[in-house]
Amino acid sequence: MSLPNAPASDSPVAKTTGARLVVDALLTHGVERVFCVPGESFLAVLDSLHDETKRIQTIVCRHEAAAANMAEAVGKLTGRPGVAIVTRGPGATHASIGVHTAFQDSTPMILLIGQCAREHLDREAFQEIDYRRMFGQMAKWVAQIDDPKRIPEYLSHAFHTATSGRPGPVVLSLPEDVLSDACEAVAGAPRYKRVAASPSTAQMEELRRLLEDAQRPMVIAGGSGWTPAACADFQRFVENWQLPVGLAFRFQDTLDNEHPNYAGDVGLGINPALAQRIRDADLLLTLGPRLGEATTNGYTLLDIPKTKQTLVHVHQGAEELGRVYAADLPIVSGMPELAALLATLKPSAEKLAWAGAAEEAHRAYLDWRKPRPIPGDVQMGELIQQLRAHLPDDAILTNGAGNYATWLHRHFSYRHFRSQLAPTSGAMGYGVPAAIAAKSMYPQRVVVALAGDGCFMMSAQELATAMQYDLHVIFIVVNNSHFGTIRMHQERHYPNRVHGTGLTNPDFAAFARSFGAHGETVERTEDFLPALQRSMEAKRAAVIEIRMPQEASTPGATLEQIREQGRKLRGE
Repeated sequence: MSLPNAPASDSPVAKTTGARLVVDALLTHGVERVFCVPGESFLAVLDSLHDETKRIQTIVCRHEAAAANMAEAVGKLTGRPGVAIVTRGPGATHASIGVHTAFQDSTPMILLIGQCAREHLDREAFQEIDYRRMFGQMAKWVAQIDDPKRIPEYLSHAFHTATSGRPGPVVLSLPEDVLSDACEAVAGAPRYKRVAASPSTAQMEELRRLLEDAQRPMVIAGGSGWTPAACADFQRFVENWQLPVGLAFRFQDTLDNEHPNYAGDVGLGINPALAQRIRDADLLLTLGPRLGEATTNGYTLLDIPKTKQTLVHVHQGAEELGRVYAADLPIVSGMPELAALLATLKPSAEKLAWAGAAEEAHRAYLDWRKPRPIPGDVQMGELIQQLRAHLPDDAILTNGAGNYATWLHRHFSYRHFRSQLAPTSGAMGYGVPAAIAAKSMYPQRVVVALAGDGCFMMSAQELATAMQYDLHVIFIVVNNSHFGTIRMHQERHYPNRVHGTGLTNPDFAAFARSFGAHGETVERTEDFLPALQRSMEAKRAAVIEIRMPQEASTPGATLEQIREQGRKLRGE
């Protein structure tokens, strides 16, 4: 006997596709745009995105590396996972650079890869790769979805994993038949919620005791996971305790660089006075960064494994604490959770033992960032200061890797949270796609990409993407016709044996105009500001080529000076 309200046995079961379930999950988890290069392996997802153009923007790139870098940039800017979709084989391998950057930069990101049909797997089918093995060491989690009904579960896990603890990339492989075949409709998971630890009461009391006992405390802050509110809380903390603050490599926007407690960036090319201040500290509060190679000057700034300074190390991932440096007080915490408690922590003494140290450190920073003369008619330090003076405080600056970036790090003053987008992984080709992603997110903000000639040409084709989506990014290309960083190391280790580092470049202004963008060429310092103003008024993407002599290698040394260092090292 059947129950009165039981459905008829022949009632139709609601049907959908795996691709539709993927798009529904992206909508559930708040995704507003995806970056991709189209491929036949995920045509079903593109078809489902066609129905959601008002809620999800699909930005088509010219190379999968750019798509992945754009997704990584969105994760950096927002703290929410950026999403890229690429095809199998070549598409996935091209995109791997963005995954590696997201991993080393602790950036939430999700890469979706169209995969071969399930019946063809393990035959070395067309463009087949086992992504669990390929991405195993450069992602937080890698999985393949073989049952379409589990798509909501996997996507929920992906968003939680990417954002919780130490943020990072997740890679999901999607066989094309899982995406295209009809399947039963299943209920989706609720929107993800970030999971983070908080410091204990005992840890905060120990931190207070260490501060009150210190004579020469110093703070290094940065890393991922910060929010505007967390930065404001952190600022209150360093003001209350009058602490000098250095910011970790390529996280210079964690505190306003004009703040009187700001001591400079702790990264490549560190101010020697700041490095000495860190060495001389008796208490070092490291709040957020991993203390990786760049921030520790090749692991030479601090002793391993036990620092001579009393070390407080706060990080989002427990696995990072004690990896290199054995902290006296290790704390697992998210940055907002930490900063909220730090803001309530106030000194009991009216006069602190280190009173005036922050102001002294800031004066040393201001002196360090003054431009020094370099060879040639373009003075890059002055140019960067002009750039800062004529951009709004919330302008976003992006860069990839190369010696050109040392001028930006040293002379530019970051005033606004998440106005710096740069890879701590040292990946070239990052600045151009990152700038395009930033402009797509914040079209009202000025976005400037600074790139060397080698760095720019690794993603120059994305000018087409900027033009296609009417994104008015200003691309500044520092052209010295060689791979400057590698040439520098070559001259230091093998002086006068230049090989493999020279470049032949186009006329970059003409190159820009061929895409329909605005193009400018600058060969003297005084030509830069008019070129910048014309570019800002152009109402379209613009390229400003800065022509530099090769001899102007870094803000602190010419090629000949570096070559002489190399001769001395070799005993010549």
